Amino acid sequence: MVTPKRNIIAIVTLFFVAPLVAEYLLGDLPLNLLSALIVLAPAYGGAAILIRETARRAGRGWPAMLVLGAAYTLIGEGLLSQSLFNPDYMGKHFHLLAPAFIPALGIGAWWTMLMFNLHTFWSMGVSIALVEALFPAEAETPWLGLAGDSIVAVVFVLGALANFGVGFKQNHFIASHAQLLWAAALSLLLMAVAFLIPERRSPGPKGSAPSPWITGAIAFLLGICVLKTPPMWGWGAVGAMLVVDALFLLLVAFFSRQDGWGALHVLSLAAGGALVYGIRAFTVRPLVGGLLWMRISNAVCLAVAVWLIWRAARRVIRYQKLETRASQT
Repeated sequence: MVTPKRNIIAIVTLFFVAPLVAEYLLGDLPLNLLSALIVLAPAYGGAAILIRETARRAGRGWPAMLVLGAAYTLIGEGLLSQSLFNPDYMGKHFHLLAPAFIPALGIGAWWTMLMFNLHTFWSMGVSIALVEALFPAEAETPWLGLAGDSIVAVVFVLGALANFGVGFKQNHFIASHAQLLWAAALSLLLMAVAFLIPERRSPGPKGSAPSPWITGAIAFLLGICVLKTPPMWGWGAVGAMLVVDALFLLLVAFFSRQDGWGALHVLSLAAGGALVYGIRAFTVRPLVGGLLWMRISNAVCLAVAVWLIWRAARRVIRYQKLETRASQT
């Protein structure tokens, strides 16, 4: 178990960055609805903190955090909003479950696959990576003790219940008992799997890791492929997303075992993902509110994301220089 280094500022930052990435940078909500953070921050931010704290305290890294992010997808979209099962989610007749529908499970494979991507890689992964880069000296250690994590857990549960209440008030949908049961069971299974992943990998093939600019560009291009996969392709879209996800994970697994891989590379992956969200937001119609407010929000969110990436990169570079000097003395 890793000893925590208390960092309340980092905790508060992640608490708000996660919902801002998940809903506002994506372009689902405009900034004039920032009041929604009262409900969204405990659910998204609380989950991101718990995922990071649990993995880091156990001495685990990104494989465990990504699997825990997948478990959160089933909680958020299967048990709370229940969008995985709702044929008319938000009452807007989007028919999200129609592409690659699986009657036996009552889910749409395309929508389910998309949600796993959005929450695992973006809502949780990008948010955690960005905030860890802002605090490079404590990036691999817990930021709270067990008491602090317990408080966050209570906040998360309250936020989750509030999110469920808001969703139910919108269209009074409740999934079947069987659907809720298998979503909960699979989520628990993924949580267990996260801690069965080996803590350390054996040395990989010799070679130098590519520039962070290259890994960031790869993340950006693959992120576009995921978000722009046409749902009308049906099972073809599901297959395409699976291929893109597999390619991303294989490339990261390969590059991360090369000499020179470090915090800037991890940040570059998060930066690529954040920029995909920020640019993609300009191409979609707003779910709520007017178009003008949404485009203003899109511009502000993208500008803030770029600033946050720049700030994090400067901090990582400064910290690496200090470590290099310390090792030479």
